[in-house]
Amino acid sequence: MAIYLDCNATTPVEPAVLETVMRYMAEEFGNSGSRTHEFGLRAKKAVEKARGQVAKVVKADKDEVLFTSGATESNNLAILGLAEYGTESGKRHIISTAIEHKAVLEPLEILSRRGFDVTLIPPDGSGRISADAVLRALRDDTLLVSVMQVNNETGVVQPVLEIADGLADHPAFFHVDAAQGFGKEMASLRHPRMEMISVSGHKVYAPKGVGALVVRRRGFKKIPLQPLMFGGGQEKGLRPGTLPVALIAGLGQASELALQDFEKRAAACRAYRRMVVEALEPLGPIINGDPSHTLPHVLSLSFPGIDSEALMVALKEAVAISNGSACTSNSYKPSHVLQAMGLQEQRVQGTVRLSWSHLTSMLDWSEVAGTIGRLI
Repeated sequence: MAIYLDCNATTPVEPAVLETVMRYMAEEFGNSGSRTHEFGLRAKKAVEKARGQVAKVVKADKDEVLFTSGATESNNLAILGLAEYGTESGKRHIISTAIEHKAVLEPLEILSRRGFDVTLIPPDGSGRISADAVLRALRDDTLLVSVMQVNNETGVVQPVLEIADGLADHPAFFHVDAAQGFGKEMASLRHPRMEMISVSGHKVYAPKGVGALVVRRRGFKKIPLQPLMFGGGQEKGLRPGTLPVALIAGLGQASELALQDFEKRAAACRAYRRMVVEALEPLGPIINGDPSHTLPHVLSLSFPGIDSEALMVALKEAVAISNGSACTSNSYKPSHVLQAMGLQEQRVQGTVRLSWSHLTSMLDWSEVAGTIGRLI
């Protein structure tokens, strides 16, 4: 069986997390909204515990954690949920970047069609956005700044801390899509000026179908979000529907383990990266993204003269890898991230992404290198 190296698309579920999820599915199956019996009360207790576990990773208050179906929903709520306030206040300018996930770019396109002015900051060739460029784009009518913590294709960490510092004297709200970095890069998300943080469960060894939006208060004021769906008072009136207690408990446990095992996991991923780079280096791969700002579990690279589709086919018996975002793979188009970095078309077409975890099995990389070598 091929070794799974597509953890940026989705991670395996941590065994301890799976055990928790199964317990709340099979045994503790109560509805957290049912407060008249012990089944419901125990479910509510599990949800509140998970709130605290997620909050602790980013040093937020537990009542600032709103559970969603995943980072896509969280991003939509953070962006589209401000539209009414932006219209009423006359603040109709938004700053984001050209390398955001489609779960940010497409909601921004919707607001653009509604008359909002969206400024997208391009990256440099290293895959990083300039914090100064973001801050220079600020205007009096800027409503929101939305910048991802870590790019899903290159693994490059963006300067969200510097942006947060620079927003100290500006009223714009700051949203960070942390789908790829939550629980893997800790310092970036703890700045109190990051009012909204999107979290994805299935990128941090929890199940698919659950995520969170951390919505920090600014002083004593709440962010003026409006719900996108209606039909109940769950999740502070911002996200209706019966809470998936088992999935939420799993996300909570995954968050706690990410905090507890952070150094050990990072060390394992660094060691794996060294092994991969050492084996592939004689083939002359071109690495996309500044390695000094890239998380240790991601490697975006291309080999001169090899098309990514041909490479994936040649390696499919050995490794499972990708050549773009899993969320757009049904209709593959050249990566908008790599194009925004100014890379030549041949390099973009030849790029593959390898992403692993502390759970990834060992592999004979000399054999993989031999297969690639025969294609060159």
